[in-house]
Amino acid sequence: MKQQQHVIVKGSTLLLAASIALTGCGVEGGKTESQGAATPSKPTDVSIMTNFSTPEPPGPDNVIVQEIGKRTNTKLNIQWVSPNNYTEKTKVTLASGDIPDLMFVDPFDPLVLQMARDGAFWEITPDMIKSYPNLAAYPKEVWTNSKLQDGKNYGIPAVRPLGGWSYPNIRKDWLDKLGLKVPETIDELFQTMKAFTFNDPDGNGKQDTYGLAGNVGTFLFEPLFNSTQGKWKMKDGKLTHIYLETETRDAIAFQKKLYDEKVIPEDFAVLKTSQFEDMAKANKAGIWTDTVEASWRPTEELRKTIPNADMMPITYLISPSGKKMVYQFRGLNGIYVIPKKVSDAKLKTILQLMDYGSSEEGANLAWYGLKDVHYTEKDGIKTATEQAKKDIVSQSALGKIFSRDEKYLWAYRTGMPNDIFERNKKIIDERAKYAIPDIGYGLYSETAIKLGAEFDKKTEDLKVKIIMGKEPLTAWDEWAQKLSKDADFQKIIKETNDSYQSRMANK
Repeated sequence: MKQQQHVIVKGSTLLLAASIALTGCGVEGGKTESQGAATPSKPTDVSIMTNFSTPEPPGPDNVIVQEIGKRTNTKLNIQWVSPNNYTEKTKVTLASGDIPDLMFVDPFDPLVLQMARDGAFWEITPDMIKSYPNLAAYPKEVWTNSKLQDGKNYGIPAVRPLGGWSYPNIRKDWLDKLGLKVPETIDELFQTMKAFTFNDPDGNGKQDTYGLAGNVGTFLFEPLFNSTQGKWKMKDGKLTHIYLETETRDAIAFQKKLYDEKVIPEDFAVLKTSQFEDMAKANKAGIWTDTVEASWRPTEELRKTIPNADMMPITYLISPSGKKMVYQFRGLNGIYVIPKKVSDAKLKTILQLMDYGSSEEGANLAWYGLKDVHYTEKDGIKTATEQAKKDIVSQSALGKIFSRDEKYLWAYRTGMPNDIFERNKKIIDERAKYAIPDIGYGLYSETAIKLGAEFDKKTEDLKVKIIMGKEPLTAWDEWAQKLSKDADFQKIIKETNDSYQSRMANK
């Protein structure tokens, strides 16, 4: 969703065999400061705190943790925290002052912002990064999007692709069966959803499918109608909140039509995100939203019984204003801060570690493990082994710490057929033409921190009530009018605009 003018690593590098020497810490793309020097006899201890998305995290004796330590002459002590309580753990750890050498944080968390202002973290300067070629190769947008209001970087971005982020995926085999083309406009999208609901696309003679597995939070209709991403859009030289825009009212009315026409589940409001994916995997939904590579998950499951099943990423949709658009990712999931208690010498070791993790060798080791141990490779496609599962080798584990600027990361999933991978790469390339970044990402409002969640909850609750017919559409007009006069909401708008101006001045 998401900016260009960056160094592009060709997608073919993602699929190169990781035949790697088991010693040394060479960094692809250039030499680190330590290369050519004698290897220190004692590894440097590096403590890390991050989250994980695998069922269990890797243990301290994990073979890949040990291997990364061996290749970088470090001893990694990783504290894995469940994403379910990571925000709470972050606040407790930061407040305690006992901060690990590397800690994954939201750069725009209020406590992180305050501590950065107070000098708690090392500033990661452009001159510093020049010595670490893989970190320096991150797209300009990634470093820009992780800057605080003073225009400085206080951590290493947890880099992710700009392209390939969450957008609707559609059952291509259902389209083909019903003689439909990929929808482009809102009206075509609605007609396609109706056909997926009522025209028996699964061929079982029953009306048991839905056009869309999603809700007001997963499909993001309001940004689509507003031709923007997120909650803010530029209007007459200033940022305006989409809650106050008439296009948002139109989006709610459209969602109500989806509900009234029964093309979305009646209980959409209480279903979890995972349940929408389950519907797609169970051959019950024609459209479902996630990243490009994630579209393979339902496809792979469906092909066990439906060989031609195909959940295909949509390249773009045309907003009511006529704008072709797709959402661009911000290029990072967060940042890894380094506390000032870390010495200058250890800081260089940590930067070298992270630079290695951003090399082709390091990232492949973290993502896929050891060739012929954790994965096999045929025709450029990696297939995970049972040992990979046992050793918890995954982009959702060590890949949370070590990653690289791989343009097609969200095009590929282990085991995906080459034809799907090649199609996904073309879709990501095409999406770049219509990508819209989130202009509000990282903007700061003290009032929004205190009251923004309350405004959002009241707004989302009202949307659901209107969609389900429990409140009239005029209730939205009354709410928008109230927000336009609410002193606190207007303060959020002013502070966000001030933050935007400050960001532009410090670019």
